Amino acid sequence: MTATDLAATDTPGTFQPAWWLPGRHAQTIYPSLFRQPPEPPLTPETFTLRDGDWLRLAWGPPGEGLAVIGHGLGGHTGSAYVRGVVAELARRGIGSVIMQSRGAGDEPNRHRRSYHAAAWDDLEEVVTALAQRNPQQPLAVVGFSLSGSMLLNWLAERGDAPVARAVAVSVPFELDRCADALEQGFARVYQAYLLRRLRVMAARKFAERSDAPVPAERIRRIRRLREFDDLLTAPLHGFRDSADYYQRASCRQRLGAIRQSTTILHAVDDPFVPETTIPESAELGPGVTLELQPSGGHVGFVTGRTPSRPDYWLDTRIADVLEPALRTAPSPGT
Repeated sequence: MTATDLAATDTPGTFQPAWWLPGRHAQTIYPSLFRQPPEPPLTPETFTLRDGDWLRLAWGPPGEGLAVIGHGLGGHTGSAYVRGVVAELARRGIGSVIMQSRGAGDEPNRHRRSYHAAAWDDLEEVVTALAQRNPQQPLAVVGFSLSGSMLLNWLAERGDAPVARAVAVSVPFELDRCADALEQGFARVYQAYLLRRLRVMAARKFAERSDAPVPAERIRRIRRLREFDDLLTAPLHGFRDSADYYQRASCRQRLGAIRQSTTILHAVDDPFVPETTIPESAELGPGVTLELQPSGGHVGFVTGRTPSRPDYWLDTRIADVLEPALRTAPSPGT
């Protein structure tokens, strides 16, 4: 069965794109540039990791259960798509916390390393610690884009993760082919956008350090994501080069090992992810449901009747998937 066939059959929550945002690029660009981030009250926490480094947590309003939400490459606690999920969960009386990966955001972390698609050790440490803080509280994890890949890798490697439900959104299933896709045609705009953020992050980290893998001037001249991964991601995280990183960190090869209840939300027309890299149903583990939509772009999925009142389908769909697993008591009226 092809990805297109799956998109026509495996859609329990059907997405209807806004008529005024036709096509993959409009769906991808509009929320990135024009969505006003929701402003749920967030309480910051500095989470100290076992190796002496740290990352930032941002707690949403308390409620039943807890959803840990991870951002994509270049994202942070202020990203509109993560705040949108926090706001929707809070509206339903469900708790959440945003996990900002080490090295992300405005303040450099202590160590040379940062985050990448296979850096599930930090995710495991955070989830384990939160489960220990409140053993009776059901936990879920949501990962967008690169964090979705991190999440799926972790679930495959750790068969007994303390997670009641997981959701991965717009996942780069094969990193090498996604990197190639971002060098073709209009998608080069996305590559340039990501690299601007990554170069700033790397320059800030190594501005006052003497152990940068390459000089600051070389970082400023990086123009390809593959080049960034060759010069920085790979040497900082124990990979031989970008090809080694892409091969070892891609999640598609591990999906069959996932046993926990996991939903993957994805659009066939995702401009970051070639359709041929979307896994077939036979590749999925017994816990995995792949919900494919024909359209939606990359972390897009914008609906709504008019441009003045856009709706963000991912917020409600993610909450719909998580709510039954996180509620410890029946909802009023049920």
